Amino acid sequence: MKRTGLLTRSELRVSLSFSEKFTILRKGISNPLHIARPGGYIGHWLFVLAITLLSFTSTAQKTENRVSTVVIDAGHGGKDPGTRGSYSKEKDIALSVALKLGGKIEAGLKDVKVLYTRKTDVFIDLDKRAKFANDNRADVFVVVHVNSLPESVPDERKQSIYGTETYVMGLHVSDAAFEVAKRENSVIFMEENYQDKYEGFDPNSPESYIMLNLNQSANQESSLTLASKIESEFKKGAGRRSKGVKQAGFQVLWQTTMPSVYCEIGYLSNTKEEKELNDPKVQDAIASAIFRALKGYKAQIEMIN
Repeated sequence: MKRTGLLTRSELRVSLSFSEKFTILRKGISNPLHIARPGGYIGHWLFVLAITLLSFTSTAQKTENRVSTVVIDAGHGGKDPGTRGSYSKEKDIALSVALKLGGKIEAGLKDVKVLYTRKTDVFIDLDKRAKFANDNRADVFVVVHVNSLPESVPDERKQSIYGTETYVMGLHVSDAAFEVAKRENSVIFMEENYQDKYEGFDPNSPESYIMLNLNQSANQESSLTLASKIESEFKKGAGRRSKGVKQAGFQVLWQTTMPSVYCEIGYLSNTKEEKELNDPKVQDAIASAIFRALKGYKAQIEMIN
């Protein structure tokens, strides 16, 4: 029997986990009501929403196969410290690595303009970070953050979890990725008038993330390519433990109109890694890894021209 009504909240959650990449909609769907999910249909309302948004965003994406402008976003800042270790704050480490990365790009890729969402310890709304990248017609948006496990997690587990993760915009497929997205997106609660600015987006609601996922689908392939190169360089070039490329719904990414990556460069909840992340030499190695990945990505996509 065909299903014509709206999905329940639990059904939508299930269907989303089977529909991570909405880019398949561009390749053609023979029956617009027959988008597969366990036990039924997503329904016409979701299909129309997806097609409308994908049609709109695909025209907004940058189409040039080149990298001439890179925007680097150091996470958090000012009144928002981000995650904390035993003696350090995410905002400080993220800024240090971001500035080192920018310096390497300026020195090694003379034809690339480097811009920063922040170069000092200031608080910037998430939507303004994306707007800055869009307004400057960036070709790549690189976000730098530092991870951490919740304080309630036993110390034994904290010491066993460490390493890098690079995210692209998408629907989380694990509880861990969802927890990271919820934590990072909760920054909007520090902003004025966040209810209107983010149109009712709730960082704790799985359903809110469908809108975030749709907007970056046109750039997902390029974002995944860059993210994979970054994680490879973290492992091979910087000697970090790579936890791989993942997807999650980050507010700072969803409004950008260019390939975007979200780098979690380590865990402050791990005592050894916190010490390493505060070492200028390790920060330099991490920045160098991102630079090499970006350089390789630039060369790859510009070969297409």
